[in-house]
Amino acid sequence: MAKVHFTDFEGATQVIEATTGDSVMETAVRNGVEGIVGECGGSLSCATCHVFVAAQDFEALEPMEEMEDEMLYGTAVDREENSRLSCQIKLCAEQEIHVTTPETQV
Repeated sequence: MAKVHFTDFEGATQVIEATTGDSVMETAVRNGVEGIVGECGGSLSCATCHVFVAAQDFEALEPMEEMEDEMLYGTAVDREENSRLSCQIKLCAEQEIHVTTPETQV
């Protein structure tokens, strides 16, 4: 089973076991993680699931596609080099990923 370490902008962390194949956003919404809205339900049309991926995990992710890259310019908090939309991060078996949520999504 995959694990996602969610850290909020103030530094509090919670670790959630996730279902293989789910996205980081689905895992967050299903488990009531504050800081990830997921307003569009993962259809890549709102950017309310913006996260900052820890450096040690970022390189292992599939490269972002053009639409995700464009959507990241519409986030409430400015994107950074390690920004991703959590709806686009699908979890693999035994994967462990660390993400930080921005101060706000809207």
